[in-house]
Amino acid sequence: MQTKFDLPVQRCINGDSVDDLSDAELVAVLLGTGVKGKDVMECAFRLIQQFGSISGIYHAGIREIAGINGVGVVKAVRLKAAMELGKRLIAPRNYEESIDSPRIVWECLVGDIACSRQEEFWVMILDNKNRLIKKARISIGTISEALVHPREVFRDAIREAASSIIIAHNHPSGVLKPSVNDIEITKRVAQAGSIVGIQLLDHVIVTDNDYLSLRETDETLFAL
Repeated sequence: MQTKFDLPVQRCINGDSVDDLSDAELVAVLLGTGVKGKDVMECAFRLIQQFGSISGIYHAGIREIAGINGVGVVKAVRLKAAMELGKRLIAPRNYEESIDSPRIVWECLVGDIACSRQEEFWVMILDNKNRLIKKARISIGTISEALVHPREVFRDAIREAASSIIIAHNHPSGVLKPSVNDIEITKRVAQAGSIVGIQLLDHVIVTDNDYLSLRETDETLFAL
């Protein structure tokens, strides 16, 4: 008979869905056991309280996590490994189909930049059928014209004899609204692409859960 005091593993054995577990309960499942005087749920709550959220645990080091009473190195590694698995699940390592929508751009990049606390600027280099040749991170930090120079954007694209590129960056805040810098950089890269003969197809802003295409937002940014 199930009671409200059942631990999360037992709840799932009794028929509850893993989807229904809270963040703390999911952490408790990964921890497995507590310590003397503190059950596994107390340890899980303590972890989330210490680091503020699941994202906070993701960004913490193994030794930081291990330092929490009731965790230790083995459980800390188990937590970090589970988070890495989740990250890999949402982002295929290789994409052989045509990249013809901002949704596919998001799928290709979210695993690389999910949960990042800094802005990262990426370029996706495509062949004449819009298939991915290579993706590369250009810069880390607040996106600005100083950090994102067209020379760096097109360097690998020229080496790979690319037909086109897509640029993308993340907004750690989760807000998808493009900044003035985002718009100016789009214009500059589009203009440089027309000179070197490599078309800029889109500039996609990425968050952990969503995306925004600047081409769909304002086609004139790409008009030359």
